[in-house]
Amino acid sequence: MSAPYPRDMTGYGQTPPDPKWPNGARIAVQFVINYEEGAENNILHGDAASESLLTEFGFALAREGERYLPVESQYEYGSRVGFWRIHRLFTGHDVPVTVFGVAMALARNPDAVAAMNAAGWEIASHGHKWIDHHGLAEDVERDHLQKAIEIHTAVAGSRPLGYFLGRRSENTNRLVAEEGGFEYSQDTYADELPYWVKEAGKPQLLVPYTADVNDHRFATTPGFNWGGPFYEYARDTFDALYAEGEAGMPRMMNVGLHCRLIGRPGRIGALKRFIEHCKSHDGVWFPRGIDIARHWKATHPAS
Repeated sequence: MSAPYPRDMTGYGQTPPDPKWPNGARIAVQFVINYEEGAENNILHGDAASESLLTEFGFALAREGERYLPVESQYEYGSRVGFWRIHRLFTGHDVPVTVFGVAMALARNPDAVAAMNAAGWEIASHGHKWIDHHGLAEDVERDHLQKAIEIHTAVAGSRPLGYFLGRRSENTNRLVAEEGGFEYSQDTYADELPYWVKEAGKPQLLVPYTADVNDHRFATTPGFNWGGPFYEYARDTFDALYAEGEAGMPRMMNVGLHCRLIGRPGRIGALKRFIEHCKSHDGVWFPRGIDIARHWKATHPAS
């Protein structure tokens, strides 16, 4: 137990800092749309096999060296239909969104990118391709990072300031810090408040994300098998954190979304009810990732 341990198991402990959210908000609720359609594993993209994750088939076995057309069509649904249903919901409720945009996917749908920009949404980077980076050679991942920035900038009109891979490698956070142009990374699930780490010899801000209040659980086990459990789980999470905020310990809450999942007509109503539940309370801040990062840097700068 005396050897150096590369994990922080303590965090803020019993005395988390007061985030001092704007206007004294009791909770910060960040909605995230993972825009991945058209960048998933596919031999058309030079990958060895088809995609296996996050479809209506649950975990679909990848087809080596072949296309899996039913899976492809579900991803196509996300960009053709699901995105626009979600876009109408959030713009109709005037709630801003953070988009985790895979560069290859963004490049395939400029109309969607234009709609994101017009709505004032933040488009953070979700990498170059939506693939697992575990075990990827460091020089290859560095090249993917640069391609992601270049394509993202060309398609979205400005470079990304936030980064999230999800299926990251041990090198990801360091490579992001070394690149130097990202204000924050969301590649962590370790807290309910932002925190600083040291990467590449300098401070790197991490804004935690969520794997539990996330519609990927419509396609995983255990998970949500219809909209009701998703709404109830999100509502209960909000209510618990809101109560803690009233008691003097404000936190942040993320809601993770995917166009091909929550964008289905049988699920979108659950998201609508949750947005309305949040908006029925006073003292709720709806920030984008970049808003959280800049607020934290101004209020709790790296020491």
